[in-house]
Amino acid sequence: MCPNCRESQTQIDGIRSAFRFDGVIRQAIHQLKYHNLTAISPCLAELLADYLQSNPLPGEAIVAVPLHPRRLRERGYNQSSLLAEELGGLVSLPVIQDCLVRVKEARPQVKASNVGERRRNVTDAFMCCDEKVSGKQIILIDDVCTSGATLESCASALKSGGAASVWGLTLAREI
Repeated sequence: MCPNCRESQTQIDGIRSAFRFDGVIRQAIHQLKYHNLTAISPCLAELLADYLQSNPLPGEAIVAVPLHPRRLRERGYNQSSLLAEELGGLVSLPVIQDCLVRVKEARPQVKASNVGERRRNVTDAFMCCDEKVSGKQIILIDDVCTSGATLESCASALKSGGAASVWGLTLAREI
């Protein structure tokens, strides 16, 4: 457990990442996220599936971290949803769509200067809008974990919607 998680009570049950956010993985994520290289998402999802097979997490369903509707319109796709859909097929878990929504538009987390700003940026940013997650163990998918603030905020919303547990799984983690 990281020092920040030991010191504070969290809603997320844990966060796992397949890689460090550097080198070729960083380049691949940037190509997916900022340069419209969506064709790489199946390969990246295979890496997540391999990681999940070697490091199982309790999960009955997959949920992707959502983008704000404006950012989704700008980008044209949600990279986390692409990863979640591919991963769901590879590990035979259902992907629950549209139950978690981003209701607060904020600056991109990458532009936040510190952990406190990242947490404030996503406080109350997400809402669980139906009961599809009720009683289920959820694996929450995102591309990168930096401070864990986005995953924590999503976990809080999912647990408010009745999720039994929420584990974050990201392709990479900034250390």
